[in-house]
Amino acid sequence: MAVISRGFHGRRGPGGDRLPPGQYVTEDFPVLSAGPTPHIPLDRWSFTLTTAAGEKRTWDWDALMSLPSETPQADIHCVTRWSKYDTRWRGVPVDAFLEGVDPDGTYVLVTSYGGYSTDLPLADVTGGRAWIVHEYDGAPLPPEHGGPARMLVPHLYFWKSAKWVNGMRLTRTDEPGFWEQLGYHAYGDPWREQRVQGD
Repeated sequence: MAVISRGFHGRRGPGGDRLPPGQYVTEDFPVLSAGPTPHIPLDRWSFTLTTAAGEKRTWDWDALMSLPSETPQADIHCVTRWSKYDTRWRGVPVDAFLEGVDPDGTYVLVTSYGGYSTDLPLADVTGGRAWIVHEYDGAPLPPEHGGPARMLVPHLYFWKSAKWVNGMRLTRTDEPGFWEQLGYHAYGDPWREQRVQGD
């Protein structure tokens, strides 16, 4: 997981109040990944929530599709400095997976097919702030953008919106994920330019 694929040429555009400092606006949807793109058949996809006490709940694709979905529209901001306005998604709020679960942690570690992971405070993925999305712009989410399903946490830098998700583990202490172990900021607020540790 050492290759970063870049398949775009960013174009600078007007910013305004929607553009965090140090970012530029692009009309493209850049593809950046920390390794090769996994292709997961829907009949083999699953998502497992694990509590800090070790209890597990698992959803297959049909179970995911049966959960109540929402259609968030959001600006997204990548740590590599591009921002894209008004992205349109469809997916399940993280709150739906936590319904009836004792929230026995204060952090979550999100894991993915392919070995990627990222850590977030539990408060940043609950209260209608994050989703497991499976559609983009009215179509099934393509593999290069994290399909069949990815996290969407639009208020943080986009590396926190893990592609190809397969699980979320509640933790009582912060456990750094893939990029966080390599020096990226533990939180990743684009408005505070929290790109690397120390920002």
